[in-house]
Amino acid sequence: MALSKQDRRLRIRRRIRKTVSGNSAVPRLSVFRSNKDIYVQLINDEEGKTLLSVSSLKMESKGKTKVQVSYEVGKVIAEKAKEAGIEKIVFDRGGYLYHGRVKSLADGVREGGLKF
Repeated sequence: MALSKQDRRLRIRRRIRKTVSGNSAVPRLSVFRSNKDIYVQLINDEEGKTLLSVSSLKMESKGKTKVQVSYEVGKVIAEKAKEAGIEKIVFDRGGYLYHGRVKSLADGVREGGLKF
């Protein structure tokens, strides 16, 4: 029997999380993508704490595509991370394909100056 789309994503997500882990010096950038919005968190997995979070919920997105909004979210999280003294991260795409909104978000984070 074929896996549902959600089961497939969760299987990929578990495979990614085996290797990707964040700490206080190099936090994990976790991505969640809903149909309308995109959410990003910087997580310290050693303590189980979220250091920063940004989403497209409160952003001005009128007249922009979801890909463009994702890019803006990436730039905002990078800016906040720089203020908090974070230079380097590990990227956790959350089981989503590195394509479209996820790729755009990653490009925005890189543009903002974070390394991964």
